[in-house]
Amino acid sequence: MLQIAIIFLSLFILEVLYFKVADYFNIIDKPSERGSSKFITLRGGGIIFYIGALIWFIFYGREYWLFFTGLSIVSILSFVDDIHSLSARLRLPLQFIGMLLLLSQLILGNNSIIDINSSGFFTIVLILVLGLVICTGAMNVFNFMDGINGITGGYSLIVLSAILFILDKETLLGQSSEVETIVSLLKIVLSAALVFCFFNFRSRAKCFAGDVGSVSIAFIILFTLGFIVINTGDLSWLSFLVVYGVDGCLTILHRIMLHENISQPHRKHLFQIMANELKVPHVIVSLVYMAVQLLCCIWYIMYPGYLTLLCQIIILSIIYILFMRKFFKLHKRALK
Repeated sequence: MLQIAIIFLSLFILEVLYFKVADYFNIIDKPSERGSSKFITLRGGGIIFYIGALIWFIFYGREYWLFFTGLSIVSILSFVDDIHSLSARLRLPLQFIGMLLLLSQLILGNNSIIDINSSGFFTIVLILVLGLVICTGAMNVFNFMDGINGITGGYSLIVLSAILFILDKETLLGQSSEVETIVSLLKIVLSAALVFCFFNFRSRAKCFAGDVGSVSIAFIILFTLGFIVINTGDLSWLSFLVVYGVDGCLTILHRIMLHENISQPHRKHLFQIMANELKVPHVIVSLVYMAVQLLCCIWYIMYPGYLTLLCQIIILSIIYILFMRKFFKLHKRALK
């Protein structure tokens, strides 16, 4: 407990120091078509997630160098993108490399259900391809959803806490050095998320996560949740990301139906319409997303399995569709 307190204080100090660096080098976020903020704010405060993972790697997780190398690639890439916009032709291949390293770390783990020796070559390739598509897509959805104060930090707090709760239960994976190491990562990154929320989860944010924040926290969440999936062989644990998943996927589908370029900035996510057109305070919108994901996590923990995940997807999809049918017209009027 004392170690976590010291780490929390260290992360807090490092975040404040980053603000001075960002201010000096003019690393700021201006109001744009994608975001919902009306003020110029320091960008890249989410770098604290990567710093937290760096502290963990140095003191607890040096054997997880594949994961940390992948995290470093996507985090550094995203930080550069925050300062100077990069081409998707550069970003996507490097994101794939980062994700490939993450998946390799999970597959090579001591408790992995995938036996490299007995599994066929094509089986391993299929697992890697599916994993790359799902994880890279999920990481980018996290990035898309980072548009209002508190949503990235708050949502991450819920998901990380749920994963920590599961790994602390001896009945799921048992107690091992590998589980304890992942738990230590979760505790440190949760500390980083609390630090970030202190500066971001407010009506007038001191900083934004930036791509470096949303991408790095997504990478860490996918690794820790993937640890559970790869050791249980159960993809229904994706219930822990179902709120972002439904909003992100249906918004992309909606934009395709509108014949829009999905790579271009927009304000068509459900949370953006709540914040912009309905004028719901950012903090309230973020709390709603946190509460819904918390309920989904509790529901899944009580009744785990694919049926629960399917029910959650159906219910959230219905809510999304009904909301858009009622309020999307406000967004169309605002564009005129």
